[in-house]
Amino acid sequence: MDTVRKRGEIISIEQRSLVSQRYRRITRAVNSEFWGSTSETAHSLYVGSYGRGTAIDTSDIDILVELPRDEYNKYDTLRGNGQSRLLQALKNAILQTYPNSDIHGDGQVVVINFSDGIKFEVLPAFRQLDWWGNWNGKYDYPDSNMGGNWLTTNPKSEQQAMKEKNVASNGLLFDTCKHMREIRDNYFRSYHLPGIVIDSFVYHNIADWHWLREGEQSSNQPIGTYEKRLYDSCPVWSFNLTAPGSNMPVDTYKYIDVLIKVLKYMTEE
Repeated sequence: MDTVRKRGEIISIEQRSLVSQRYRRITRAVNSEFWGSTSETAHSLYVGSYGRGTAIDTSDIDILVELPRDEYNKYDTLRGNGQSRLLQALKNAILQTYPNSDIHGDGQVVVINFSDGIKFEVLPAFRQLDWWGNWNGKYDYPDSNMGGNWLTTNPKSEQQAMKEKNVASNGLLFDTCKHMREIRDNYFRSYHLPGIVIDSFVYHNIADWHWLREGEQSSNQPIGTYEKRLYDSCPVWSFNLTAPGSNMPVDTYKYIDVLIKVLKYMTEE
């Protein structure tokens, strides 16, 4: 039985250092083009698995780069898929720093495939403002598919919700999400199962399960009870998932089969 175990941080210091170096260089390239700044930290943040704390050493690196709201107005009014043109402009900015890398737009992001196998996905985004011009915590970002449109995300609320529940579970939340990623990458690599589907599913189904705290007595339940509970919960929850914290709908339609496969693998002897 492939049960969840305590693992903590499994990305090496060397890899994290390399990721950080590239993150800063990408951020500086974007700030130089769109903000007239050389800052390596402003207007950007880790999102996706890295931002939520559930990444493993094979995870893609997702970055949100905030652009001036005037850029949104510019590309929103363009005819002929302004969202695709925005991705092209972002790609060209990054090419100034990484001219020899494989860089291309893909739906909502600009993808950078480095020769050592590390992949960055850079999401251009704009602060969403209310009627009074105040930021509501959400971002608008482009989707160049189907002629182009704008979508919404709220990554900071998702990160905060994941962090709080991980503390409440004494680390079990993050360990479970990382464990499921390892199963996915090692045994179901031909399938696509987004990290947000894994994280949202575990977040909503972990209930009060947690790693034992100091001085706490075990409930003496059979090994695998926790994993079996997750597997049994899948048909009920998988079609109505929402993201942690933001409560935004999570598209699961194409990923149910592989989610069930991963959960089933965790319960098999």
